[in-house]
Amino acid sequence: MNPILILAIITAYFGLLMLISYFTSKNTSDDSFYTGDRKSPWQVVAFGMIGAVMSGVTFVSIPGMVSTNYLYYLQFVFGNIVGYVFITYVLIPIYYDLKLVSIYTYLETRFGIKTYKTGSLFFLISQSFGAALRLLLAAKILQYAVFDAFHIPFFITVIIILTLIWLYTNKSGIKTIVWTDTLQTFFLIMAAIVSIYIVKDSLNLSISETITSVTNHKYFKVFDWDFNSGSNFFKQFISGILIAVAMIGLDQNMMQKTLTCKNKKEAQNNLLTFSFILAVTQFLFLGLGVMLYLYAEKFGIQLEMENGKFINTDSLFPTLSLNYFGAFASISFILGISAASFSSADSALTALTTSFTHDFLDIQHKNSKEKKRLKNLVLFGFSAVIFLIIMLFSQSKGDVISTIFKVAGYTYGPLLGLYLFGIFTKINIKDAAVPYICVLMPILTYFLNYIFLVKFSFDLGFMTILVNALLTVLSLIIIKNKNES
Repeated sequence: MNPILILAIITAYFGLLMLISYFTSKNTSDDSFYTGDRKSPWQVVAFGMIGAVMSGVTFVSIPGMVSTNYLYYLQFVFGNIVGYVFITYVLIPIYYDLKLVSIYTYLETRFGIKTYKTGSLFFLISQSFGAALRLLLAAKILQYAVFDAFHIPFFITVIIILTLIWLYTNKSGIKTIVWTDTLQTFFLIMAAIVSIYIVKDSLNLSISETITSVTNHKYFKVFDWDFNSGSNFFKQFISGILIAVAMIGLDQNMMQKTLTCKNKKEAQNNLLTFSFILAVTQFLFLGLGVMLYLYAEKFGIQLEMENGKFINTDSLFPTLSLNYFGAFASISFILGISAASFSSADSALTALTTSFTHDFLDIQHKNSKEKKRLKNLVLFGFSAVIFLIIMLFSQSKGDVISTIFKVAGYTYGPLLGLYLFGIFTKINIKDAAVPYICVLMPILTYFLNYIFLVKFSFDLGFMTILVNALLTVLSLIIIKNKNES
């Protein structure tokens, strides 16, 4: 597809985002960037959150990974649904009752200032890596589809994307993002539907024949009962619950959108609706993955392999969309991946800025001019951090989504342990010891996983987050105050 046409499409899309930013930036207050003035319609928030959660990773990684992981990811999705119910009825009432802007303020209320700062710091690390890895995938595709033709270096491509995001988010932040995410979710889902339709027609299949072909394919395996496997059902299901709680319920990025709803009831409606739509959409992308391999098999398209296995599976969807599916599919794909890249990065940068300014700079007690200065400075700083992480991982291959969840198991584990301990016990702890525990437990989890793998061929998989959280809880019990029974 002509790179100039693709560039024109991206430019038009960005212009649309700027238009939304212009209208949502009217009548803003000092807190609009962080809270959206708590006036967001919950239906809009629910739909828009789909794009932020899925990002370019789901858009590209999930279809590609079915060749190496079948449909085992659905086991994880089933666990997610249970996790979302926990967030809806346990965490959201706590956040609304305490009227939180940064959700990590809860840790100060429950344990103390050191625990509060530690929890926020772990989020900042987790979100920075997660946002960078998500944006890396989209940036690579845009580099291949557009910027290589103009001989623009990859690092310039990343700078361009981050600059565009800064332009439409810097004034109103979450107030703008709630609405831009809705548009971005629409384009992301549209790209998947267009691709499914084109593959169906290319294979000369009816809708019923398409369903039969997908469900009868060798990759259509949903459950893995091998206990030693990292994709075992129980490991995936339990980790799905815990990672949903950690990466949604304990994540400033996702909860900041939810907390822009008018009240607790609407926030709960938002999350339940979001969880249903997300599960359906993820299944749609897995089915698309099987169809893409069906297409490659029928038309003899050579895919990169090593030792009899497909590698660099993240390249499957972009390669077929941009080179084989025709102009309309290419346009849909570019819009989808652009939506995915902007949607995941804009909300992450806003959440990182919110957490740092509220948790470490005490911005709520500054005057209006100082608030604006600090906000812009921090937003620029985290843009630079994400840029550096992207460049560090720029040569990586394989499916990015597995890397993100592996990292999350180590960085979100202590957060999960802190919140579970705080919510379900009344035990007071030695606040000053918490930072040491939260650093040591992920290291211990890593070595335990290594020992299990080498000695017993037992892979914890995504269950590292459970082990990490349990070790954190046990350590917190050990450091309880002496007067506790």
